[in-house]
Amino acid sequence: MKVYEMSQKSSILDDLHRRERPEPKPGPYEVMVRIRATSLNYRDHAILTGKYRYNLDHDTIPLSDGAGEVVAVGENVTRFKPGDRAVSTFFQVWIDGAPPKNRSALGAPLDGTLAELVCLHEDGWVHMPASLSFEEAATLSCAAPTAWSALMNAGTRIKPGDTVLCLGTGGVSMFALQFARAAGAKVIVTSSSDAKIERARALGASAGVNYKTHPDWEKEVLALTGGRGVDCVVENGGVGTLSRSFQCVCWGGKIGLIGVLAGPQGDANPHDLMFKSASLHGIGVGSRATTEQLIQAIEVNGIKPVIDRVFPFDQAPEAFRYQASAAYLGKIVITV
Repeated sequence: MKVYEMSQKSSILDDLHRRERPEPKPGPYEVMVRIRATSLNYRDHAILTGKYRYNLDHDTIPLSDGAGEVVAVGENVTRFKPGDRAVSTFFQVWIDGAPPKNRSALGAPLDGTLAELVCLHEDGWVHMPASLSFEEAATLSCAAPTAWSALMNAGTRIKPGDTVLCLGTGGVSMFALQFARAAGAKVIVTSSSDAKIERARALGASAGVNYKTHPDWEKEVLALTGGRGVDCVVENGGVGTLSRSFQCVCWGGKIGLIGVLAGPQGDANPHDLMFKSASLHGIGVGSRATTEQLIQAIEVNGIKPVIDRVFPFDQAPEAFRYQASAAYLGKIVITV
């Protein structure tokens, strides 16, 4: 079967190579899916370029997100049958509750989904929503449960009338925008691009702040909320933006700490949180149950994932380069 591999010592985008591997065979509890589409996350770029927190210990198939058709199941499988449509879960296997110590993620350290066929334990798949195409469903494994966890599972659940701040306009932020709007909340986005802000407004954002033209963007956010601040910050920047998020959050609000896009340097003094009785939550994607919850929300509310561009399998390296350009909004998809 056709796959792409990252070498164990990958450090640049050109370390992604097309390879041939033997077709897998499902074990007694495994489900084999013919992948029809997969999508990229910032994590995938970091792994390929050697900037992720963990090093690869073998040549690895990248990507965690995938959707396709079940073509074979093991003799003890009960959750799927051939012909079903399935979506991979980020962690293998975390069903619900507190995460198990031995959970592992697709794309590193486990082989991922940039392949024609993928075999995983039956508990590592969820049923694909009937309302979505393969391309749309292939965006649900990582960014979507991350956004859902930040909004709905961490701390106080977002409710109608709340205000959510999404840092950036990537996959996590656009899912957070859609989920927050479906919950009746207002959304403010930040971006370095006025064009992206306008696209986000078309998707339901009430306002946007360009952090290039407004370097003290936290002041703009406070002004937009009448000085109150926001109920939730979807914090994709990390330490580089955390101090500004502390200033943006309202009394009793929360910050979902997700990414590291703003770099490792910054002031993370938590005193502002203490005086506001606010909270900071580390977000680690989510369990299978989290993904199943957000799929219900997608189907009930008619949500369509935001896809910027779709690349064919033969152009997977170009998809990674497009991701590196940061010119996209939402998700980048590769069809298989």
